[in-house]
Amino acid sequence: MNHKPIEGFSKLPKQGKIDWLVNEYLEGNQEYQNILKQYWNEDADLQKLHEEFSENTISNFYMPYGIAPNFLIDGKLLALPMAVEESSVVAAASKAAKFWIDKGGFKTTIINTEKLGHTHFIFNVESHKLLHFFNFSLKKKLLEATEDITANMRKRGGGILNISLVDKTAEMPNYYQLKASFDTVDSMGANFINSCLEQFGKTLRQEVATSEDFTQDEKNSLQIVMNILSNFTPDCIVRAEVSCKMEDLKDDSGISPEEFASKFKQAVTIAEIEPYRATTHNKGVMNGVDAVVIATGNDFRATEACAHAYAARDGKYRSLTHCTTDNGVFRFWIDLPISVGVVGGLTNLHPLVKFSLALLGKPSAQELMSILAVSGLAQNFAALRSLVTTGIQKGHMKMHLLNILNQLGATEEEKQHFVTYFKDKTVSHHEVINEFNRMRGN
Repeated sequence: MNHKPIEGFSKLPKQGKIDWLVNEYLEGNQEYQNILKQYWNEDADLQKLHEEFSENTISNFYMPYGIAPNFLIDGKLLALPMAVEESSVVAAASKAAKFWIDKGGFKTTIINTEKLGHTHFIFNVESHKLLHFFNFSLKKKLLEATEDITANMRKRGGGILNISLVDKTAEMPNYYQLKASFDTVDSMGANFINSCLEQFGKTLRQEVATSEDFTQDEKNSLQIVMNILSNFTPDCIVRAEVSCKMEDLKDDSGISPEEFASKFKQAVTIAEIEPYRATTHNKGVMNGVDAVVIATGNDFRATEACAHAYAARDGKYRSLTHCTTDNGVFRFWIDLPISVGVVGGLTNLHPLVKFSLALLGKPSAQELMSILAVSGLAQNFAALRSLVTTGIQKGHMKMHLLNILNQLGATEEEKQHFVTYFKDKTVSHHEVINEFNRMRGN
């Protein structure tokens, strides 16, 4: 090995962790220590709060926190907070919001809010015997055993919605599930769901052990493999849509509304049938979704996993968005499965998360679902609008221009020159370098 393993890294103080990393991996270069420290917050208490969000924290990693204004959602005008580093995401969302604001804005519908979790277990027993045991004894015992855990959630209108036994023995020998659905109201609910499921596992073991329905060999065969929520929530889903008369699709690209609608629908259809395109298409959707998910302190990895699983739910990966152009009406929508919360986790701790939720009017979890679906739909609309008219690079590279100039060490005056220079040109890395060298006389 080229470096020495370390014991007890997590027990070192923050400075000790930094010293070890810099000396072991970065040749003792003090510049790297300075990079880490310049991102510490000057408020020691706030810095300590951030450090306690995760383990082995040595600094903060900043992302741009931008605002996309003019989102008319179900009759309310909102400005969306977006934490994202990719050039043009905030600009594209803002442009789409502005396009739809005088056409009725975005409409949303909460289709369902059920979340799921499973106790996965192995049991060498005849399926009909286990089903009888579940229906006439176990299900009631599971609900009784979790009454203390669910008490507060039930007071808020949520709790366990249903428990079912799932026979998976055709796919894996002796494999069964206790599948439970939950309503977690305004929380994402991961800890609540997992606590319920872990109790299911304990109760299942206890009830099998004392049951007269099974032989001792059958009892001995029971293995509780794991108790865990599922991030695939196809029954926690929201629809966001926009629509207008075809003639209202006026665009400054020079093509007619009818041609725009036709090309736009073709682009969506391609993403519905071609997985290579659908992957990039849905990545664009998630540009909009994840930026708001992060800004509101929610789990973007869970959001991503769920969306992509849903996109492949029929065995082929497809577009999350859909489009029709029937009877002279253009309609564009998304059905997005998404599980988020506005209480618990970072929502009560991270100052910028508090700011984001206040900016959005302190939404309920369902209202936040709607906002996230709208953000994804807007981002996708903006991307497709560019693709079928001017091309994606014109707008994207203009936003990327400052990144290139910062890499070159351009002055503020030089940056302003380039903004003017590319006002009526398509930005390319090669052209920026050429013009920069010409200006510097290289």
